[in-house]
Amino acid sequence: MTALDENRARRQLAERSGSDISDVKNLCIWGNHSATQYPDFYNASIYGKPVIEVIQDEGWLQGDFIKSVQQRGAAIIKARGASSAASAANAVVDTIQRLNNPTPDGEWFSTAIPSDGSYGIPEGIMFSYPLRSLGNYEYEVVQSLELNEFGQQKVQATREELEMEREAVSDIMG
Repeated sequence: MTALDENRARRQLAERSGSDISDVKNLCIWGNHSATQYPDFYNASIYGKPVIEVIQDEGWLQGDFIKSVQQRGAAIIKARGASSAASAANAVVDTIQRLNNPTPDGEWFSTAIPSDGSYGIPEGIMFSYPLRSLGNYEYEVVQSLELNEFGQQKVQATREELEMEREAVSDIMG
């Protein structure tokens, strides 16, 4: 479901910048599909320029933007009394298409996969990463992204939450 979060984040950045959602590239959702997820705008671009250069309001990006993405699902449920099933279904279709078709050069997308240890995330934890599809459902984690201190803190928080969740169900799983 992090494709759903990515779609919501890209839409917000497009609206804020006056661009089209298709102009927002490489926005990765790191971590859990929860209120700790990190929509990484620092490595994303709009019109081929870093988001931070197009939307010159780092306070909004680090604050309201991230909070809104993290809490969007809960806000929809509160307002409508139900989740946005159509948006979730669309995100599933997006994920299948992204994994089945090779990713264009220089681009990536978000999907949760069992961690292989990339970016210091313990192996086996389901974690949303920046991925590139090689086609036919083969993928690779984009290894070249730099996380600034802010990003590292956000990734650490979502990693810790996922580790606690894994521990909480370890007795059930055996």
